[in-house]
Amino acid sequence: MSLPSEANVILYTDGACSGNPGPGGWGFLLRHPASGKEVQGSGGDPHTTNNQMELTAVIEGLSLLKRPTVVEIVSDSTYVLNGLSSWIEAWKKRNWQRKGGPLKNVDLWKKLDSFKQIHTLSFRWIKGHAGHPENEICDQLAVEAYQKYLKHNS
Repeated sequence: MSLPSEANVILYTDGACSGNPGPGGWGFLLRHPASGKEVQGSGGDPHTTNNQMELTAVIEGLSLLKRPTVVEIVSDSTYVLNGLSSWIEAWKKRNWQRKGGPLKNVDLWKKLDSFKQIHTLSFRWIKGHAGHPENEICDQLAVEAYQKYLKHNS
């Protein structure tokens, strides 16, 4: 089976935390290049970690897809990209364990694995806070999402 050379959609994601753990936010921009349509989403949690927010951004973006899709995930998180592209298969073989012990964020990784079974995923790493327009949008969405918790707690 040959895979399409281009993504049907591009999913840009980012997560952010004020403290780690602390109030956190996630943001995504889902783009359908053929039509030019875009959807943005964001949310947060009053007590979370940066990695949890990075994972949640991808989960929330993928959850909008209603049928099997070719998705390019663009992120500044090597944790997310390496996890999805290579580490996850070994974790599954070890019953969701790392070589060094328990795997963190198993619930989120399992959700991502379920999406991986449906969609054809590819991955592109970009440097964060380096002026990449879509990454800056996602970062802004994530920061705005956690700032609500800072205002609420002050």
